[in-house]
Amino acid sequence: MKIAIQNGRVVDPKNQIDQRADVFIADGKIVHVGTQPADFHAEQNIDATGLVVAPGLIDLCARPGHLATELQAAVAGGISTLVCPPDLDPPLDEPELVERLVQEAADLGLARLLPLGAITRNLDGERLAEMAGLAAAGCVAFSQGKRPVLDTQALLHAFEYAATFGFAIWMQPQDFYLSRNGFAHDGEVASRLGLTGIPVSAETVAIATFLTLAADTGVRLHLRRISSAAGMRMVAKAQAEGVAVTCDIGIHHLHLCEQDIGFFDTLARFDPPLRSVTDRDALRQGVAQGVAVLCSDHTPLSHDDKLLPFGEAKPGATGLELLLPLALQWGREARLPLLDTLAPLTAAPAAILGRDDLGSLSAGACADLCLFAPDEPWQASAQTLTSASKHTPFLGRELAGKAKITLVGGRESGKK
Repeated sequence: MKIAIQNGRVVDPKNQIDQRADVFIADGKIVHVGTQPADFHAEQNIDATGLVVAPGLIDLCARPGHLATELQAAVAGGISTLVCPPDLDPPLDEPELVERLVQEAADLGLARLLPLGAITRNLDGERLAEMAGLAAAGCVAFSQGKRPVLDTQALLHAFEYAATFGFAIWMQPQDFYLSRNGFAHDGEVASRLGLTGIPVSAETVAIATFLTLAADTGVRLHLRRISSAAGMRMVAKAQAEGVAVTCDIGIHHLHLCEQDIGFFDTLARFDPPLRSVTDRDALRQGVAQGVAVLCSDHTPLSHDDKLLPFGEAKPGATGLELLLPLALQWGREARLPLLDTLAPLTAAPAAILGRDDLGSLSAGACADLCLFAPDEPWQASAQTLTSASKHTPFLGRELAGKAKITLVGGRESGKK
């Protein structure tokens, strides 16, 4: 199928393109950006008047829940590729489980699903999983999800093994003992509400351990869900010193802080917790400076999961359809060019994945595109969200920016 996308504003951070141009697609690949090649004859024309034409968004953390529904929510939000963690039920510690998940996602024909494999069997933190087999089955990196590895010798062996075979390790930096039984940031709000706090040191102690092992082994390390100013400084310093480390931030942490808990609002319970205003502002700056990328940290939960006392409610929120508008809001507030706003959702996460064929409109790249109306107003509600989970602290908020068409491999997967 040959497709011409015409009359749109093309924004491609990797190639530093921000201009009125047309995009030409053939056989699921980008052919050209600009004026129509002489030998190109479109079989389908898409009018993008008034829309931004950008690479499809890449979400480095989204739990799939009910696969079909959540992948539909992804394309409804302009996301063409999402990475899911291994701590599913059952955990992704066997090649057969990975192959089944990848095939099921492919059969749906919606967003691309890239799984992370378990570092240890059954995520028990002790026995290494068969990383080579998991990689062959489709795993793009290895992680424990939110499960800890308490034995640092086992963690060292995992880093060494991964480094030997060129695999990347993705870890959520949260010390088990410093964070256990905690529900909120260890600050004035938790004290006032009588909630057990999780100190920033729970993050920084874990980061220090992971960075030390990464420097010793040479493994490619990605830190998931950085939540503090101190953590951001540690990552930036390690990057400057040449350590192969990257990190991401959940989109909610870019806008919310500990005060948003209000009076025990379970919609604002996250893992890691929402931290101070100072931490939030440092995260915003870290993304703007290219230290970190953004992800939805999408966690579909049932109504019963949130209809509990704050300490018993499950942490997390829906995020797939909010990633784009919340990123655009951050970009406007930070007065960033649209190129810089979209980079941590496209080119930068593609680089972390080592995928030159994703995250750009380069000739030969996969024709994954997001066509969105940057200023279209809408409200997040049970009626407007495609995800089965409707739980987000942004319910009822006026948002601006709406994905209208998502193409995955040149195939129109979502249209609104």
